[in-house]
Amino acid sequence: MNEQNYDYLKNQVKYTGFGEGLENQLKEKMVQGEPTFTIRHNTEFGNDKMTSDLHFRKSDQTDMYFFNKYDTSLKKGNEDIEMKQTFYIGKENNITLKEAYNLMDGRSVNKDLVNREGEKYNAWLQLNFKETDSNGNFKPKQFHENYGFDLEKALEKHPIKELSSPEDKDRLMDSLKKGNRQSVTFKDGDDEQKRFVEASPQFKSINVYDQSQNRIGRNNNQKESQSKSEKKGMKEGASNDSGDGHGAKVKSRKKVKVS
Repeated sequence: MNEQNYDYLKNQVKYTGFGEGLENQLKEKMVQGEPTFTIRHNTEFGNDKMTSDLHFRKSDQTDMYFFNKYDTSLKKGNEDIEMKQTFYIGKENNITLKEAYNLMDGRSVNKDLVNREGEKYNAWLQLNFKETDSNGNFKPKQFHENYGFDLEKALEKHPIKELSSPEDKDRLMDSLKKGNRQSVTFKDGDDEQKRFVEASPQFKSINVYDQSQNRIGRNNNQKESQSKSEKKGMKEGASNDSGDGHGAKVKSRKKVKVS
């Protein structure tokens, strides 16, 4: 067995998101010297289960093996249907297991990629669940830098508490670029509420979810903030009513707005 080759593959498997639990199987398979072999990996993300088959192939000219791809299937919660997708492995910037889960769960991932001419570029990736290739894989959609999606600006349209801290802001953006649905705090005056957000580059926006992971539409979000502001204004108007009619005028204006 080629020890240097083993160390390289061991690290490649680890940093692609499969951890260190497959090392012994990898060594055993390489010692056996078969031209190809597969290692299975099982994991869970919340209530969702993912099964991945990692494919390795031996060179025709040397004793070196290569980690070529992994086939993965996702079963969500108690659903019977399994979604399947193949992710190919290169020298760098591979889709990690968590990123694969996020893509298959409908979210977008930001990656540094290389085109056929060897030039590097950055893009958001998203699976197109309406179109598959000849192998049955969902085709990826790419949203390049010139598409116009600015993650930072999209976040700043929402009252997210974490944006006030440079460290928290960087962590939030890094998490969203990996395709995660991230927990944040929405702030409205002294009122704070837990929310979840995810990047939506196709629509140049951020998707927002409540504590129960239910999607909140942008209009609903605006109405919620407006309602809280109106209630706050009515309370202030009531507390300022000293008999000179000012408090009554505030209430009257609110009634006109609502109607």
